[in-house]
Amino acid sequence: MIIVNHSLDLRAKINTWKQNGLSVALVPTMGNLHAGHLKLVNTAKQKADKVVVSIFVNPTQFGINEDFASYPRTEQEDQLKLANESTDLLFLPAIADIYNANAQTTVNITGLSNIYCGASRPGHFSGVATIVCKLFNLVQPDIAAFGLKDFQQFTVIKTMIRDLNIPIELMGIDTQRESNGLAMSSRNNYLTDTERQLAPQLYQALGIAQTAILTGQKSYADIEQQAIQSLKNAGFTPDYFSICNYHDLSSATYQDNDIVILAAAKLGTTRLIDNIYFSL
Repeated sequence: MIIVNHSLDLRAKINTWKQNGLSVALVPTMGNLHAGHLKLVNTAKQKADKVVVSIFVNPTQFGINEDFASYPRTEQEDQLKLANESTDLLFLPAIADIYNANAQTTVNITGLSNIYCGASRPGHFSGVATIVCKLFNLVQPDIAAFGLKDFQQFTVIKTMIRDLNIPIELMGIDTQRESNGLAMSSRNNYLTDTERQLAPQLYQALGIAQTAILTGQKSYADIEQQAIQSLKNAGFTPDYFSICNYHDLSSATYQDNDIVILAAAKLGTTRLIDNIYFSL
């Protein structure tokens, strides 16, 4: 596995691959890799000749009083995991190599960036869209792989690719879960043992809501409120629990056939997100 720290070296290697007619897939990450990330890598390997994984804890997507300084950084372990998966190249840049000190340009997806997680974390999705756009420009991938655990993030990136005419095939990969249903996430490391036992109830609440819709319950607002109350009773502090149109994340109506239910809640000090999607 090649490890590259500087964008010029990255571009030189990518150019060599492209000149040889090889396709390239990108898997952007913030490190602290788990089985969900490795699933992205393996799926990308099936679709492209070369796979680039980036590890960059992006400061612009963290808000005030969020966990940028304490976000888990496990570069040595991550490198071993990626090498074992036969990753072709690891891009491991410094902040100064990604962000010009006098940068004045950001990417913002109007509307979509300001709802759900965007409402709770102002500026978060602008930071996400900006760093992903930068990585797309640096790597020039044919394919990009993202996990669907953060479904809103996936929708933001999908919208950016469409609106900016970026010639990339976007792949959304199903959420990797623990045996108890908990969605794998780097932030699960913050959970206490007791909280980790409670955490799967977020996914259980999503499943109960899905069943209610599939069995014909018509009041989506009631389903949402019941889920929020059940999460409060279990010890969560819910942020939102929303039944949405799969394609644009607007509030779902009875005419929508493709549904995604988005949920975010704090358990102790840890903010968890999850979703479930299905067709009627």
